[in-house]
Amino acid sequence: MNYFHYNQPFELENRQVLPQITIAYNVYGTQNVAKSNIVWICHALTASSQAAEWWPGVIGKNGAINPETHFIVCANILGSCYGSTGPLSINPDTQQPYYHTFPLVTIRDMVKAHILLRQYLQIEKIHLLVGGSMGGYQALEWCVMEPAIIDNLFLIGTSARESAWGIAIHTAQRLSIEADGTWLEPHKDAGAKGLKAARAIGMITYRTYEIYAERQTDTDDEKLDDFKASSYINYQGQKLVNRFNAYSYWLLTKAMDSHNLARGRSAMETLLNGIHQKTLLIGITSDLLCPVQEHEYLAAHLPNTRFVEIDSVYGHDGFLTEAPAISTHITNWLEQK
Repeated sequence: MNYFHYNQPFELENRQVLPQITIAYNVYGTQNVAKSNIVWICHALTASSQAAEWWPGVIGKNGAINPETHFIVCANILGSCYGSTGPLSINPDTQQPYYHTFPLVTIRDMVKAHILLRQYLQIEKIHLLVGGSMGGYQALEWCVMEPAIIDNLFLIGTSARESAWGIAIHTAQRLSIEADGTWLEPHKDAGAKGLKAARAIGMITYRTYEIYAERQTDTDDEKLDDFKASSYINYQGQKLVNRFNAYSYWLLTKAMDSHNLARGRSAMETLLNGIHQKTLLIGITSDLLCPVQEHEYLAAHLPNTRFVEIDSVYGHDGFLTEAPAISTHITNWLEQK
């Protein structure tokens, strides 16, 4: 893990100012002499900058994005709890953790921080910018904010703006956190039970009826309690509590809600038509959270796009679980374009 410290005021889109920021990041591989092999990975909601850990099969020696041939960068997003400045960070003005006082951030703020890191690393061109789910929000914003820097774009499980469906889900998750009696208490574990419930809601939207029926159906017809599906949801909720934080989850879902490429710019179709990067776009047919119609809209308006659908029973999580198919599509696209 590496850290970039920006010891100057960082103005957010809402005009609030962070006195300074730190961005945690990981790099894999080595830049070639021409600096033409740089791949930047934008991560999703609860992921970290350790992209090789959460995307095996896509990133790694057996993946399409190989550190033996690519120089790979992944930066933890602003507002997260994996090393970058967020609610658990110390506010230099008070010498206390921010907690509830941490300001709202947007996808554009996250990309603005990525750009500062890019400049610090003296990267002048990104050969391939990659984003899945919330990472795709960042990648699209970056193409609008720095169009001359990015040559190629890979998107999966994403959209040009957050849908009403997505906002409704996030609101339900935040209501779960806010219903936790500890949520307003100023300590790092505030809202933990609420976070567990929020993750439970998320797990229903990330997967599908088919995969739950296949993996979580009980065979004991006499059972009255302790069902496999219930145990699975409890396990997944606690697993997130053990590794993440309610403050960051609440904050980052707010950031997702505000995702809208057209905000303050132009009509969405006009804006998308101006994104010139050669783009590979993959949609998962069973994705309930970011359904195929969101990808069809992008494919219709991004001018240099190859659109592929992958059949999967894993729903939105297919962007993580279908690594072999995803890697094959990336490899073929990079070779043929």
